Amino acid sequence: MTKIGITGQNGFVGKHLYHTLKLTPENFSVVEFQKEFFEDASKLDEFVAECDVIVHLAAMNRHESEQVIYETNIGLVEKLIASLTRTGSTPHVLISSSTQEERDNLYGKSKKEGREALVNWAAENGAKVSGLIIPNVFGAFGKPFYNSFVATFCHQLTHGEIPTVVNDGEVKLIYVQELVEKIIEEIKAEKATADLLIAPTATKKVTEVLNLLLDYKTKYFDAGEIPVIHDSFEHNLFNTYRSYIEYKTHFPVKFTQHVDPRGAFVEVIRLGIGGQCSFSTTVPGITRGNHYHTRKIERFAVIKGKALIQLRKIGTDEVLDFYLDGSEPAYVDMPIWYTHNIKNIGEEDLYTIFWINEPFNPADADTYFETV
Repeated sequence: MTKIGITGQNGFVGKHLYHTLKLTPENFSVVEFQKEFFEDASKLDEFVAECDVIVHLAAMNRHESEQVIYETNIGLVEKLIASLTRTGSTPHVLISSSTQEERDNLYGKSKKEGREALVNWAAENGAKVSGLIIPNVFGAFGKPFYNSFVATFCHQLTHGEIPTVVNDGEVKLIYVQELVEKIIEEIKAEKATADLLIAPTATKKVTEVLNLLLDYKTKYFDAGEIPVIHDSFEHNLFNTYRSYIEYKTHFPVKFTQHVDPRGAFVEVIRLGIGGQCSFSTTVPGITRGNHYHTRKIERFAVIKGKALIQLRKIGTDEVLDFYLDGSEPAYVDMPIWYTHNIKNIGEEDLYTIFWINEPFNPADADTYFETV
């Protein structure tokens, strides 16, 4: 088993890497890291000495002073190298850099010089260093106005704000989970690459991305329709957009009922994509679910009976409770990286319709069990 430590464990990429590694405990053990370790040499030394692999993600991306960015990022690398030297440790170190290395700014300079400093340490100590030169990263839970323009646009379009495009240039992008897969591939590789250029998985103009997000707002956020999704980029962008919704206030969404003397008619879901639709009956007191997905799009629609649907983001303690009643049919969509369940809290059978965007495949289920 490989022991992996992640500086910047609670950052955007760090959290995704941390939780992905936790999915395969038979292969990886995560050594816990806290940002305070950089201010406590003994704690940092203890952390470093325990790791077979260190993924150095801790860095400052934005600040009103470029000089502060430069000094902070260089300082973090220097503290890491000092700890490696004090402990005589030679783990495989992966450091995240940026395609901004070649730009004339202090952020790019800090990333390049930090990477080169670790490469020099490795050469002097017989260690392995992988320098990951990364394009723009987007994905669920990124910090708006900090991590990427995608995060900013998603936040604005789910919070009643209107994005503006300052520079409609082409941007090279990679989805955070795709980056995590590349990092894990490099961890497993026998040889380290000092200047590994991570290829983007999409190149888009800023307005192209914004137009897609505007479509998601109109169709999904406002009308509950699953939009047309043409490729993996759009799938990833849609899941990214969904992660910025304030679930507490958005769900459950009540259906429109068309009532006449025959009874009622309700449209459960309008699709721009396919998938699998199913229904269940659940006897009183029984709970279904307690699992989460990392890519799937899923809807629970209660049409008869009383239900409690619960969501909890992986790695957090807050549980969101949604109460649904078949007398007013409603739905809740399941966000990625949220474990979820549904319980019959009534006195009659609960009838639920489930839709998910891909048929169940036991060989690639994207279903991980964890109690809400």
